[in-house]
Amino acid sequence: MQNILKIGFLLLLTAFSSNTIGAQNTKAVIKKPTTQKVKPITKKETFYVDVRTPAEFAQGSVKGAVNIPLDQIEKQLAKFKGKKNIVVFCRSGSRSSKAKAILEQNGIINVTNGGSWEDVIEKMKK
Repeated sequence: MQNILKIGFLLLLTAFSSNTIGAQNTKAVIKKPTTQKVKPITKKETFYVDVRTPAEFAQGSVKGAVNIPLDQIEKQLAKFKGKKNIVVFCRSGSRSSKAKAILEQNGIINVTNGGSWEDVIEKMKK
């Protein structure tokens, strides 16, 4: 019975407060969520970066990827600016982990460590 009274009181309070100064906060709490469809990330929206050496990159990489070796990441930050999604990768995931940290330290936060280049290729097939 007490729970019913509490709920009734809260409903009354909510209805009353919608006509007061704090109406925006109350409406934000009880507003129904929208059901907008989220557009999936496409390959065209992703900047794939192989952080291995040029020699390793020449032996094979992800289709459409650019080669920016780990030791060049900080010198080439401008290439990352404005990119919606960034996936960095290497041979095992170690160098790409370091590249991700460097980018994040420089304010580029939309970075994913893809691991190895073979892992990225497999994920792209799905």
